[in-house]
Amino acid sequence: MTEAVRYERDGAVAVITVANPPVNALGLAVRQGLWQAIDRFADDDAAIALIVGEGRLFIGGADISEFGKPPVEPYLPDVCTHIERSTKPVVAAVHGPALGGGCEIALGAHYRLAIKGARFGFPEVKLGLIPGAGGSQRMPRLTGVGPALDMMPAGGSVTTDEALKIGLVDRVAEGDAREAGLVYARELLESGAPVRAVGTLPRPAHDAAAFEAARALWQRKSRGEVAPLRAIDAIEAATRMDLDEGVQEERRIFLELMQTPQRAGLIHAFFNDRKVAKLPEIEGIAPRALSHVGVIGGGTMGAGIATACLLSGLSVTLVERDAAAADKARGTITGNLDAAVKRGKLAADRRDATLAELSAVTDYAELSDCDLAIEAVFEDMAVKHEVFARLDAVMKPGAILATNTSYLDVNEIAAATKRPGDVIGLHFFSPAHVMKLLEVVVADATATDVTATAFALAKRLGKIAVRAGVCDGFIGNRMLSTYRGAADRMILEGASPWEIDAAIKAFGLPMGPFEMSDLAGLDIGFMTRQRKAATRDPRDVVPTWADAMYHEGWLGQKTGQGYYVHEDRKAKPNEAVKPLIEAARGDRPQRTFTQEEIQRTYMAAMVNEAAKVVGEGIARRPLDVDVTLLYGYGFPRWRGGPMKWADTVGLPALLQDIKEWSKADPYFWQPAPLLEQLVADGRCFADLNKEAAQ
Repeated sequence: MTEAVRYERDGAVAVITVANPPVNALGLAVRQGLWQAIDRFADDDAAIALIVGEGRLFIGGADISEFGKPPVEPYLPDVCTHIERSTKPVVAAVHGPALGGGCEIALGAHYRLAIKGARFGFPEVKLGLIPGAGGSQRMPRLTGVGPALDMMPAGGSVTTDEALKIGLVDRVAEGDAREAGLVYARELLESGAPVRAVGTLPRPAHDAAAFEAARALWQRKSRGEVAPLRAIDAIEAATRMDLDEGVQEERRIFLELMQTPQRAGLIHAFFNDRKVAKLPEIEGIAPRALSHVGVIGGGTMGAGIATACLLSGLSVTLVERDAAAADKARGTITGNLDAAVKRGKLAADRRDATLAELSAVTDYAELSDCDLAIEAVFEDMAVKHEVFARLDAVMKPGAILATNTSYLDVNEIAAATKRPGDVIGLHFFSPAHVMKLLEVVVADATATDVTATAFALAKRLGKIAVRAGVCDGFIGNRMLSTYRGAADRMILEGASPWEIDAAIKAFGLPMGPFEMSDLAGLDIGFMTRQRKAATRDPRDVVPTWADAMYHEGWLGQKTGQGYYVHEDRKAKPNEAVKPLIEAARGDRPQRTFTQEEIQRTYMAAMVNEAAKVVGEGIARRPLDVDVTLLYGYGFPRWRGGPMKWADTVGLPALLQDIKEWSKADPYFWQPAPLLEQLVADGRCFADLNKEAAQ
């Protein structure tokens, strides 16, 4: 055996233990060890084998350290088949998550025992792939095609009880996996249980309606992502082919997907999720202790922040302007917690205890014991100054003062206090208890341990934190205002809001910029334009039609009318917007746009502004931009992020487009110096990520 797999006897049972910490990943040593263990089992007089995992789970799937490297024998599909072809029974005792390859190893066994709390699933589509070691062929033979169609295209998983119900496992037990597995193995021996290879079971029945429905569902949901649809193809192969042929077909699809840009984009996103919090400035810096959080403002954002903190086990004191507002905020948070119970995010028996950690008050003095205060009040600098002056007066020494501002200058907010080193921006995204992104805005005077505490808080809240510098809009909203500006310019040149929305959704985003405006409220955009009016460059484009819509009272979904007419949860283009746009166009020359031209223009504006953001140090690395857009702005994960997309399509061609467009609009289409430098050096954004990691 290799060191990663142990073989020992317990009476008539051969116990094969996978011991490859921390997650028993299926690296080369584990694959070799399992192969050798099955060979040894065949040669000795043990009557039955038990495969278990050491530590907190059974087998954690593929070894990410091998991603991108040439595969080395024995390959995982062959290991699963080697287990299945044992001439003596093999039992898998599964505890913890058995996902991807871990689930496929279990399917290679002849009997499966699940310990309460285990999960079984196939997350491969989240990396642009499908199960590649027989999972799409064996699972349908056990469960029928329905459960497989529910699980694999979604990259989902099932609980132990669900696995038992659909036939994926044979028994559920409690306690230690090894001990429960030994009991089950001996029961099987006593009953004379035979070898029962999943691959020899009959092909599952072909349900044409189920496959048609699944393809229709995922064509709609995947927004251009191919892996979910290819997973359906692989499952269908199980209904038409014997196991060996089906495994070959699965492998063909798997290897085909390995070569796609989508797989590269998803792998890029996967690794960036792990890299984004690795910052040299906070390495080895201990965060401050956090147990009690204050929230100022109980509107939608403040209530969401309070909910997120409560769900992570923190005590919360929420300050509102009066008792009625405090009661309303408590009601909103109560509703959020009830919804969390329904979604399985909060145990029902923990709901009341969690709510008991909330105090909704009207006096700032109640915040005196808080370790951190997060303001979520109106987006106005004078209001922020007033709040921070009051916080400075009541908060204990060493407490952190955070602003949830979306655009405003955190340095200026910090200047309202006598402790600027304790001030930081924590830009949550709404709904704050659901959205994963947290922009950590580090001001000039922010202490390093305050930054470290912000990242520790994000981890505790289950969020992805991205470091941002101070500028108008930080990373995400600064970019948003720019690529939204590109959309406005296309409107003036002849595109309609609805054509632009359709093109951007076809690119893979969940909604277009004008749908987003209707969702957020057109008053938000109007107020932002008013705030910037005094310093606006006269060469900039102002969407005067949007101002006219505001004055008409068309604020989007909240009023039932904006760029769309919203009735009964359905939206159709608001034809009344057309005359307002025509008036704004004046005598400008008009043209038609193809879907591809809209996408290219929109994305070029996004990438060019992102290059300025990185070049100025607002984002430290291109990957910070990618993570921000993926988690905060709905950028399609399978594209990896805007910087990954730009590297994929090529920086020289993008720069050439920007230079061409700058001839007509030199103010808006100013090439980013960093983009020009990268093209001149023959480098790309990925090179900057690599350099930052060194």
